[in-house]
Amino acid sequence: MHEVRERILARADEIAAEAEANDELGRLTDTTAEVLRSSGVIRMLQPVEHGGYEADPVEFFRTVRDIGVRSASAGWVAGVVGVHAFEIAQMDALVQKEIWSEDPDTWIASPYAPIGRAVPVEGGYQFSGRWPFSSGTDHCQWIVLGGMIVGEDGKPLPNGVRHFVLPRSDYEIQHDSWDVVGLRGTGSKDVLIEGAFVPAHRVLDPVAMEDGGLADQVGRGDSPLYRMPFHPMFTAGITTATVAMAQGALAAFVDAMRGRVTARGVKTANDPHQLAVLGRAIADIEASEVQLFADIERMWEQAQRGERFTPEQRLLVRRNQVRITRRAIDAVDELFLHAGGAVLRRGNPMQRFWRDIRAAANHASNVADPIYQAYGLNMFDKPTPPSVLY
Repeated sequence: MHEVRERILARADEIAAEAEANDELGRLTDTTAEVLRSSGVIRMLQPVEHGGYEADPVEFFRTVRDIGVRSASAGWVAGVVGVHAFEIAQMDALVQKEIWSEDPDTWIASPYAPIGRAVPVEGGYQFSGRWPFSSGTDHCQWIVLGGMIVGEDGKPLPNGVRHFVLPRSDYEIQHDSWDVVGLRGTGSKDVLIEGAFVPAHRVLDPVAMEDGGLADQVGRGDSPLYRMPFHPMFTAGITTATVAMAQGALAAFVDAMRGRVTARGVKTANDPHQLAVLGRAIADIEASEVQLFADIERMWEQAQRGERFTPEQRLLVRRNQVRITRRAIDAVDELFLHAGGAVLRRGNPMQRFWRDIRAAANHASNVADPIYQAYGLNMFDKPTPPSVLY
């Protein structure tokens, strides 16, 4: 077991104790952020020369799972923010120094939706836009944002999607933009940029990371970690956090069953219908977790062999990921429907996990139909929609 995971498990009770406070605050509490920061989870995929662990990705995602079982919002932020170091490690060396030279514990926010518009200027781009859903952004000092390069007519150029990296001084967090019913503690607020200059060395074409081949181009070919494909890595953070919520909801349901007596005077622990519901849920949630980590382990083994990842291989992982989350969400829905009226109370942890996993279902990475369609098209040797990322 990785030392970071050991530290997280040692402070698991602290993470769980802050879950409700995260919701009330609308972002991770300083205590939760301190636990994540001091444990080193956000540095697990960070290069060794910049104070990171360059860890086995399987261990990273298992650590994210251990966090998310206790606090959905903390697990979500750990998974999303933690993967950003994996990308920055493959960018220009100057960017890495700018971010980590003074403080290796500097966190980087996102999102990647190509909402921004970048006008080419001397030495880089003039960049503007407003992005929703910047998870964990209050605790981050840098951000990586999706955008499109535009031509002289202001229209996006073909193949013009890029990732732009900016310091906190160049963007504004819209603190009144995050009032939601689920994953409240992630603090996934809007960020606003109005004409910031982004030097060329802080801009990356994400296509270069798709098959794991960018590592060779940037001098990281000796590290199998950076041979992993970017999109399945990022979406694995979302999938892992979602499965962790299902595990948390399951644990809350079991705790409630131990002492619950129905209105008919039947102990739920003796009720054959309740036990059948529980058995199905455990099987589906555990199957989701097994499939999730089997895919990560298979990708990791391939990266260690130095092999590139084909579209077929990446689509297979994405197909599995969206099915994993659907299976887990359906299991939690059934548990919630059979947990009794007491779980509606705001102090009950199960209602929070149910709200959080329902919110997770709306993340673009968990939207299944485009992935299923792309998988099927690819299987029949037909082109996949360019908007599907895998």
